[in-house]
Amino acid sequence: MTDNAYRSVAVIGAGAWGTALAIVAANAGRRVMLWAREADVVESVNKSHENRRFLPGITLPSSVAAVADLAQCAGADIMLVVAPAQHLRATLQNLRRPMKRGTPVVVCGKGIEEKTGALLSEVLMETLPEAEPAMLSGPSFARDVARGFPTAVTVAARGPVAARLQATLGGASFRPYATEDITGVALGGAAKNVYAIGCGMVEGAGLGENARAALLARSFAELMRLGVRLGAKGETLMGLSGLGDLVLTATSKSSRNFTLGVALGRGASLKEATGEGKPLAEGATTAAALVARGKREGIEPPIAEAVADVIAGKLDVRHAAERLLARPVGKE
Repeated sequence: MTDNAYRSVAVIGAGAWGTALAIVAANAGRRVMLWAREADVVESVNKSHENRRFLPGITLPSSVAAVADLAQCAGADIMLVVAPAQHLRATLQNLRRPMKRGTPVVVCGKGIEEKTGALLSEVLMETLPEAEPAMLSGPSFARDVARGFPTAVTVAARGPVAARLQATLGGASFRPYATEDITGVALGGAAKNVYAIGCGMVEGAGLGENARAALLARSFAELMRLGVRLGAKGETLMGLSGLGDLVLTATSKSSRNFTLGVALGRGASLKEATGEGKPLAEGATTAAALVARGKREGIEPPIAEAVADVIAGKLDVRHAAERLLARPVGKE
């Protein structure tokens, strides 16, 4: 065991991504507690070593113990919080009592808080100021990670903490790269979902691969403008948690956000595309919040705004494309 690695890990949230991260931590030799609110998930993990509800067909290491009581996670050296963006604040508030002061709390979700326009890193720092804040993000589909396929992500925290997180979670197939740029990692993970929906819309509307490539490139330029205003580092946004995650999410049919965009591009309504039983696409709630945050910072985000308007039913995809094409052509 690496000397500076954290020895015990609590994963808060037992969806597909939380379960995959629990597997990563266990395979790296850590003691892992996986908190789930669903009783059937706790029973399935502990009795069958499988999360049949959210990640069926994947065997979990026997060292992963599922728990239903957050208090049982109190003694963990670090907490990986895997909650949907719009539920993150409430989840963090529930950690106040069991968490030891100074515990690294790693937010592993992607999005922007709809009501406040806050990045998830900002939600973390506001809600748990006594925690050591960190973010984990990057191009990482849960099932590929759980299967042990090669994956590289970014982990953001203060230098010494980031190094210990690398040692804690890193392995032959899971490669965490470190940065201190928490803002950049939080922004990249949130914005890429919105732009992935846009690229899916182009695909679904049959506007061609040239259009999709152009939208992808200009989306990244839009992301960079907002990132600079927020104090993010350009190299972070050009790395795994920015450009890397955007490319994966905006080009793969395994991406929930890209798939949502395809459905919208084919004329489906948001309600039809996100009905009961269909997986959550965080970009659907992030789009309007990203636009509002950009405008609050004095940045005009025309692509994000077009995506938000299609999601809201104010525009169809072809009229959104026409609106973007009518904009003046500026410098690259």
